[in-house]
Amino acid sequence: MNSASAALAEQLVPGTYVRQGLDAIRSREKLVTTLLAQRRLPDEGWDDASVELLLQTLSAMDSNNFLSGAGAGEREARIFSPLVARRHFHLAHGVGRSGDVAAVQPKAAGSSLMVQVANALAKDVLRLAGMRAVQAALVLPVATGMSLMLVLLQLRESKPNARYVIWPRIDQKSCFKSILAAGLTPLILANTMVEEKDGSPGGYLKTDLVGMAALMDQYGSDSILAVMSTTSCFAPRAYDSVKEIAELCQERGIAHVINNAYGVQASKCVHEVELAMRTGRVDAVVQSLDKNFMVPVGGAIVCSASRDVVDRVAKFYPGRASATPTLDFFITMLQMGKSGYRRLLQERKQLAAYMREKLDAFAIEEGERVLHVSSNEISFALTLGSFCSEVMEKQEKSRRLTLLGAMLFSRGVSGARVVSCLDHKTIAGHEFNSFGAHFDGFPVAYATFACALGMRHDEVDLLVTKLRKTIHEWRAKLNKRSPPGEYQVEQSFDTREPQVDCL
Repeated sequence: MNSASAALAEQLVPGTYVRQGLDAIRSREKLVTTLLAQRRLPDEGWDDASVELLLQTLSAMDSNNFLSGAGAGEREARIFSPLVARRHFHLAHGVGRSGDVAAVQPKAAGSSLMVQVANALAKDVLRLAGMRAVQAALVLPVATGMSLMLVLLQLRESKPNARYVIWPRIDQKSCFKSILAAGLTPLILANTMVEEKDGSPGGYLKTDLVGMAALMDQYGSDSILAVMSTTSCFAPRAYDSVKEIAELCQERGIAHVINNAYGVQASKCVHEVELAMRTGRVDAVVQSLDKNFMVPVGGAIVCSASRDVVDRVAKFYPGRASATPTLDFFITMLQMGKSGYRRLLQERKQLAAYMREKLDAFAIEEGERVLHVSSNEISFALTLGSFCSEVMEKQEKSRRLTLLGAMLFSRGVSGARVVSCLDHKTIAGHEFNSFGAHFDGFPVAYATFACALGMRHDEVDLLVTKLRKTIHEWRAKLNKRSPPGEYQVEQSFDTREPQVDCL
């Protein structure tokens, strides 16, 4: 409401009331002014009304929402369904232009402004989490695997004859397929196992730096496009030694891409990435939106210490793209604010310690252990060494352990993985023994559980309760002959793929 409208309003309503109402409007407008000036997360999260006021203003700036106008193009952001229009706050032009996913659209000033601010917020929240070396960030409308592929393809433009990517093994398909989809050949580097100090079966997996250097020597720097390292991952795999890898890549003139899928929420992980960016070569870091910022699946952030790298990735994206992941992230950052995100990070860290304590106590009850993986703050591996220990036939043992995973899933425990260390998988002609374990012949079966951002205290308690009850039911099921059809019902929950593909 401008001054003329306010003066007219005072002819209908007492001026003191009008001015009080205008003050309330101005206070919300000041939030927008501060956001555009600072381009950082607000200290405190906004309420719904403030966010909606901004989104309504932005959408009014897009040509499809002008009060009058003749759209004579083939793409005029026309929406048939009012429900769909409301779902997107009438922001229908998407993001970018045909030559640059971060470019400003002449017909969509509001959408373009939202994109630019969202990218600035992405940079700010990464720096807030501890990645202070980040100089530029880009919200991409595709998830982690496709974003990794785009980064590799962009790197290939400057090194067209290089065809290999060194990939320290992690048994998760999307990052592996991103290499294949980019038309490149993965050089799979086996991990090194560090055994338990007391000699018990198990241990943790770390990067084989000697083996990586040997691969670089064998294939040559000119033939190797990049190393794709991984931070956040399923226990018992530790984070890759990204600092040492960055130093190797800098020495050899090889690009380094870090798959940081859900690592932003873990302080140790962020610290390692920060060190790598400051001391060696890190071309780009890719992180998921949904895992780190509690938004729907569909987007990722590519960041770098070099603005040029991020700009090249933006220009490499073919065509316009959906604004939905960017809009979801934009809204969430405004409502979360710095204090909200800091609180979530701290709560997750405290809850992870509680989860470890509860799993340790449960493991003692079962005569098992929670493997010690010091650098993995998110995922915990509970050994299953005494489970099916009397079964000698590998296929039968794998079947029984898989049944336990299926029973957990059917009883409402999602995201848990039971890894028998006996399964074999072929992906695009590449053989993986003990798939799911990140290592050929890991010595003990295990189940993994993650304490990710947004998990609640009562969920941890419920997890342990359901785990105890399900294991009891599983043992009872195996100790007696199942009624007709009962076993088949459990088997209908095919948990093998989701267990491995939950990154």
